[in-house]
Amino acid sequence: MTARGMLVRLVAVAAGTLLITAPGADGAPAGSAEPLDGGCFAVKSVGSGKYVATGALGNYDANAAAPEQVFRLRATDQGRYLLYGTKQDFIAAAPLNLVTVPAKSAGPATEWRIDPAGDGYTLTSTSAGKQLATVPLVNALTLRNASGTNDNRFRLEPASGCADIPEAELNLEGPPVSGTTPDGEVRGLLDMHNHLTMFEGIGGRTHCGKPWSGYGITDALRDCPDHEPAGLGAWWENVSSGAYPSLTHDTTGWPTFRDWPKWNQFTHEGTYYKWLERAWRGGLRVYTNHFVNNAALCEIYPLKKNSCDDRESIRLQSRRIHELQDFVDAQHGGVGRGWFRIVTDPAQARQIVAQGKLAVVLAVEMSQPFGCGIKNGVPQCTAADIDKGLDELHSLGVRQMFLCHKYDNALCGVRFDGGVQGIAVNAANFYSTGRFWQAETCTGPAHDNTIEFNNPLTEVLVGPLAALVPLGVTLPVYPKAPHCNINGLTDLGAHAVRGLIARNMILDIDHMSVKAADATLKLLEDNKYAGVVSGHSWMEPLYQKRLYALGGIATSYGHESSKFVEQWRKYKAASDPKYLFGFGAGFDTNGYGTQPPPRANNASNKVRYPFTSFDGGTVIDRQRTGQRVYDVNTDGFAHYGLLPDWVEDLRLAAGPDGPAIMTDMARGAETYLRMWARATE
Repeated sequence: MTARGMLVRLVAVAAGTLLITAPGADGAPAGSAEPLDGGCFAVKSVGSGKYVATGALGNYDANAAAPEQVFRLRATDQGRYLLYGTKQDFIAAAPLNLVTVPAKSAGPATEWRIDPAGDGYTLTSTSAGKQLATVPLVNALTLRNASGTNDNRFRLEPASGCADIPEAELNLEGPPVSGTTPDGEVRGLLDMHNHLTMFEGIGGRTHCGKPWSGYGITDALRDCPDHEPAGLGAWWENVSSGAYPSLTHDTTGWPTFRDWPKWNQFTHEGTYYKWLERAWRGGLRVYTNHFVNNAALCEIYPLKKNSCDDRESIRLQSRRIHELQDFVDAQHGGVGRGWFRIVTDPAQARQIVAQGKLAVVLAVEMSQPFGCGIKNGVPQCTAADIDKGLDELHSLGVRQMFLCHKYDNALCGVRFDGGVQGIAVNAANFYSTGRFWQAETCTGPAHDNTIEFNNPLTEVLVGPLAALVPLGVTLPVYPKAPHCNINGLTDLGAHAVRGLIARNMILDIDHMSVKAADATLKLLEDNKYAGVVSGHSWMEPLYQKRLYALGGIATSYGHESSKFVEQWRKYKAASDPKYLFGFGAGFDTNGYGTQPPPRANNASNKVRYPFTSFDGGTVIDRQRTGQRVYDVNTDGFAHYGLLPDWVEDLRLAAGPDGPAIMTDMARGAETYLRMWARATE
């Protein structure tokens, strides 16, 4: 219960107004400003005057003379709730209009729409479409059509002693930082690259779990069924992490979470909304969510439930992130009241951050945006397709994007992936485009990552990946490193850049080949356009000064703390004194990259719990999810809720520069908002 709710409840008790009859204007019960969500209530039938409790046969009825059983309400959507009893079960609708044996887990049958009705409420099963009602004389519970009688109405009386619905804990205290400094700056952390909606990308089956569920954490955080037995079925995670074919993991989720989430696992959900809430409470203020898809990988992967088409995936993920915003609103008193706010312009974002809420910027990271793939050198899109696609993205609220990602396309060549993972991506580039990456030895200081393609059939192209390169195809032979992609920014790519400028959208040039990035920066320089970023360390470092000179900003990938401090020093040295410098990270959580591991050799200056957040307003302890207690010293950035812990670890890793890096991290949100504002001038 919030402090405000506790205060109101004490006032209500003193005034004798504990009985709830109808919701107030803000969705809270009359006589109390406490919202239904999270509240503890006894459920009393208006018709029988008796309370709902477990009957002699183990089923729920309305035959108790006193409130011997009470229920925790949990919002699943606006006006819809679960009722969780003290016996750790849910009131559930059953077939044949019966409400019988309580359900041990939440699902469609346990969701109820609660509406005010006279001096009580009606509870309508969202699965059956009928109202909860009492049967006269026997006072059994049943489902029947709306009647307007007392038998269909119930009072919700505030109570105590409710069981807590299974949930991840926040484990921190103190109000979220809000407002502005005397000179008008907002304060807060910046994440410029993340993937909340990955669970619907790439066909919807490569990712295990999702960031929220109306049915709770036990439904949201599940391992993939195909990972059985013991994680041996997780071939894509094992390949992409370089551990194929031997890596195993415990597939149990709640309450143990023994092996996942983990800093070096790629496919398990890392941004569960309660973990994201903890990051927000710990100071996160600008969060860029990239709708992500990879049509080629989707087509290759044998399991899927969604379309592989990039544009269809973007539309689906757009719907989902707005559903998450609605879900958070439902838990905080109604529309617009939640801490998770999708924003579409810098002024709106500044207002949200100043209120102490999280400004969520929508972005796109696709390998073939606008359908702009390339097959055997032939573009699969036109300038008209690009214009139409940009208009649609803008209408969906997207304000930031990449033009290429992982595979060459009709817009630009990519910056190669290195290492073993690059072998798999190169093979997929062949599948997507009809050719392997094309490279030459660089003649200047800028270069792309070095391609590895030695003996691929024995290293990675085994099992399911072998089909990417058909038998008889000649494998490439690359020249001496350093390697540069021979493909740069195409005429269609230049058209897309100009389209982004015209719509005041932000371009992330990470993943572009050095040839493409150089041409793109030149085009931006010619147009004096500041809406350019490097979100997660995939840009050639030699281009940082040009990016900063434009008024753009850069953030580092979320590395191990000591390495991140080194990156901060380099980025700050490259920054332009004309503009305020702030810093942030691009964690790429839920993407195919590791999260920050535990800091090496941290025994002498490890994070000591509890600690105080960078702004001094929040006391933060170890995060607990079920039976698992996370410690950044040993677990690293195991999930997104450990963002405040990782920031504290940064402070320690920076040594004497600790105060300076905290100042720059606290200015991350302000720096992003200023860059965005410059792009709209």
